Amino acid sequence: MIDDRFSGRRTIVTGGAAGIGAAIAHRIAAEGGIVVIWDRDGKAIEKTASGNPNISGQVVELTDSDGVDAAARTVVERLNGIDALVCSAGITGPNLKTWEYDPQDWRHVFDVNVNGVFYANRAVVPYMIEGNYGRIVNIASIAGKEGNPNAPAYSASKAAVIGLTKSLGKELADRPITVNCVTPAAVKTAIFDQMSDEHIAFMLSKIPMGRFGTVEEVAALVTWLASEECSFTTGGVFDVSGGRATY
Repeated sequence: MIDDRFSGRRTIVTGGAAGIGAAIAHRIAAEGGIVVIWDRDGKAIEKTASGNPNISGQVVELTDSDGVDAAARTVVERLNGIDALVCSAGITGPNLKTWEYDPQDWRHVFDVNVNGVFYANRAVVPYMIEGNYGRIVNIASIAGKEGNPNAPAYSASKAAVIGLTKSLGKELADRPITVNCVTPAAVKTAIFDQMSDEHIAFMLSKIPMGRFGTVEEVAALVTWLASEECSFTTGGVFDVSGGRATY
């Protein structure tokens, strides 16, 4: 950790009540940042923020664009700006063959993993432009680069996050606002509860290091990307994959 690296910086972390998002929120707060968690689980927000004066939260339904816009306005009214956004919220969806996938499940995965990221990115950018500074980090997945079998919606949605990140990064490249994404291989969190044992075993078999990543390892990379130090990198895709990544 780097003491005071985020001193005075105001950061929103979606899905920050648990898993990777919670690890990121705690690390940024430990480095002096002011963190606002956006999550749909109010009790989990309270648990994650408990005892930490630098962390607070809002119950936000990320699939509701108007609600996300309102939440961003609330942050700005309270903190007088937004310096960084980390989009960590996401779901896996069922593990099924593409031709067996229910269209309703497909739409739900895209609504959370793609639309939710788009709504959050879209909501904060005008405030970052106004403040002439910003860092956006979107959490995608190695599945978005390689495509996991029996996870068509998850793989396609994470590929879409990569594409959105590259597009927005180029749109903002003439300003001091960077947009990057992280593509972890499997990190053991509560999201594993949404997956079959067979799919978990498949993911582990693809990692040359022979283990799953940790939330702390992902947080270490994300916090650099969300800091002032990341000043000449935008539209980038950063792997945390235990050697799985091929490009």
